[in-house]
This record gives sequence, structure tokens and C-alpha cells, in this order.
Amino acid sequence: MAAEPQPKALTRKPLLLNKVEGSQEVVNMAAIVPKEDGVISVSEDRTVRVWLKRDSGQYWPSIYHAMPSPCSCMSFNPETRRLSIGLDNGTISEFILSEDYNKMTLVKSYQAHQSRVMMVLFVLEMEWLLSTGQDKHFTWHCSESGQRLGGYRTSAGACGLQFDVETRHVFVGDHSGQVTILKLEQESCSLVTTFKGHTGGVTALCWDPIQRVLFSGSSDHSIIMWDIGGRKGTAIELQGHNDKVQSLSYAHHTRQLISCGADGGIVVWNMDVERQETPEWLDSDSCQKCDQPFFWNFKQMWDSKKIGLRQHHCRKCGKAVCGKCSSKRSSIPLMGFEFEVRVCDSCHESITDEERAPTATFHDSKHNIVHVHFDATRGWLLTSGTDKVIKLWDMTPVVS
Repeated sequence: MAAEPQPKALTRKPLLLNKVEGSQEVVNMAAIVPKEDGVISVSEDRTVRVWLKRDSGQYWPSIYHAMPSPCSCMSFNPETRRLSIGLDNGTISEFILSEDYNKMTLVKSYQAHQSRVMMVLFVLEMEWLLSTGQDKHFTWHCSESGQRLGGYRTSAGACGLQFDVETRHVFVGDHSGQVTILKLEQESCSLVTTFKGHTGGVTALCWDPIQRVLFSGSSDHSIIMWDIGGRKGTAIELQGHNDKVQSLSYAHHTRQLISCGADGGIVVWNMDVERQETPEWLDSDSCQKCDQPFFWNFKQMWDSKKIGLRQHHCRKCGKAVCGKCSSKRSSIPLMGFEFEVRVCDSCHESITDEERAPTATFHDSKHNIVHVHFDATRGWLLTSGTDKVIKLWDMTPVVS
């Protein structure tokens, strides 16, 4: 078996500021409290905790609240201090946190799903609460009345959920690898389109409302950048993880995408460069470089008295080639390949050193990341992992 490709070393490292420990099970989601030295977390151990930094420099819970079911996800709105928590039993519970973050008061509960809530998103501008569940349903509720406004059945359980306030478009990514775009009205929704580019399930979505670009992360280890606003149908692939992509965040002011995965990798992508689409793989019965037949081409094998070869594809031009004509490897960062990939010999010669210059930086977080939250005002990144630990990073050396 070929060795796993390794990313290039990171020259500008994030600084680990603190570790928050104490959860008994996986921390499914956590968020930095804006303008406070605080963290909100929800865990599989059924607890909601608000951690505030003490004089000792460590974070200790100012709120420790037990829920009736494991906490699967959360959405926190700093302006209203509204905390919406999705539970394993399908319920969404909504709390208001006190100004000093020492108390949380239950406002209402929504019977949103028949099984585990996968994602929840509160939209202040509309007073809507959006959610997806393992029951293959997307739903939205009025957060003022608590009334269910509508729903849509997805092709599979959905882990990705984003909303564009300006157009009222909601993006739902599901385990089948499909992304569904819906247009929401007050009490109805209409299907805009669906698209699919991943070979695995969609695990995370991130929306840039300024450039009107959607990023999707997948269990197939890849990220795809979909140009929604450009209307050109451009889809750029990014390859920088050795395991499934778990969470995405976008720094609008610097146009940098932060991706984190089950491999423990934190990858910061420079999206302020002119990237290229990867080519479609071409079909052929023989090598498009040397004309040697592939192993299923019995006629040419018989006529030429040659043994059939295995088919490969050049990642740069997309041509079908044999192993001998594609013996070289190269990174192609502008096509999203930060690792070295197979290219045909002629493409290998054409790639310049400038074209091999990395467009992403890599860091090992040393834990299997489940979710990330980025605070752009301070340049802090929060990673929560399956190791029950929350890590707080200063990303200003990298995201700048």
C-alpha cells in the first residue's frame, strides 16, 4: 500500500492559548463568547457548560446544566444571548443567558425532529430557527411563537446547514453527498436546485455571503468551493486532509478558509488566489500518450500482441494514461492539490516552481476535531474533539 501523502510543514504556527477539560464525553460543539473570555460547549454527556476564564488563567464552568438527552449541536446569538440546543431525542431547547453568563433560563422547546438533531441555526433577522435531523428532514420554526413554519424531506440525514439572509436561500448538505438549495418564504419553501460533487457524504457547509461562494466538506476528505453567485457553474476542489473533513469556517476579511478534520489537521486555505477547476477524467481504451492498450481492450491487445495495462488519469490534464507515462508526482496547489498527485510526464515538465508554491498552511491539532468556531475579531479558533477536550488557538500568525 502506498504511503499516506504528507502536507508541507507549516511555517507560521497557530499558538495554543488554552485547553478546556472536564467533559465526560465527546464535545459535539463549542463557541467562543464574543467580548468575553468565555466558551460555551454542548456534549454527548448531556451537559451544557459556560466556561469563564478565572484569575488563574484556567477556564471553569460558571454554568453547568444537565439536559434530558445528549446534546448534539448548538447555535448561539451574542446580540440576544439566545442559546439554541439540539438534542439526541429530536428536541431543540432555547435558553437566554444572563449578562454575566452565570445563569441560563429556558424560554421554549421545539419538537422539531423524530430523531437526533444534526444542525441548528438561529436567524435573528427573520426570527427563524432552522434545523436538520437524522430523520431526513429540514424544518424551520418561528422563534417568537414557537410555531413550525414548514419542512422539507432531504435524501439523507443532513450535517450541513447554512442560510443566506439576503436571498432567503438555505443550503442543506446530506450524507448522500448532495447539497440542496431551498428558497424559504414565511410558511412555505421551494426547491431551487440540487448538486453533487462528493463521493462521500457532506459533513460541513460554510457560506460566504460577500463572494456568494459555498464551501462543502466531505467524508471523502475533500472540500469543494461552489461559485453560486458567479452563475458560471465553477466548482473548485481542495485536497488537504487525510481523513474526513469535519468542520469549516471562513475569515471574510482575509478571504481564508479554515478546515479541520478527523486527521487532526487544521488547514488554512488562501482563497484570494485565482484557482483552476480540475479537469474531467477522459475515457479511452488505450493510453492517450503511448497508445498501449488497457487491460479490457482485448482486440488491440490481440492485434498488437501486447499485454493490457492498468488505466490511470493525470490530475492536471485529465487524460487516460498508463503507469509508465504517469510515473511522476507533483503538487498542483492552484487546482487544490496541496499533496503530490499523479500527473503525466509532459504535464510534470510543464509545471513551474511558482505553480507548485503552496496556497495553504497546515497544523496538527493533536486531537480528532469534531467542530470549529472562529472569532475573527480576535483571531481565535476553538476546536472541540472526540478526546473530550476543547482547545483555544491564536490564529493571528496564520490568518493575517
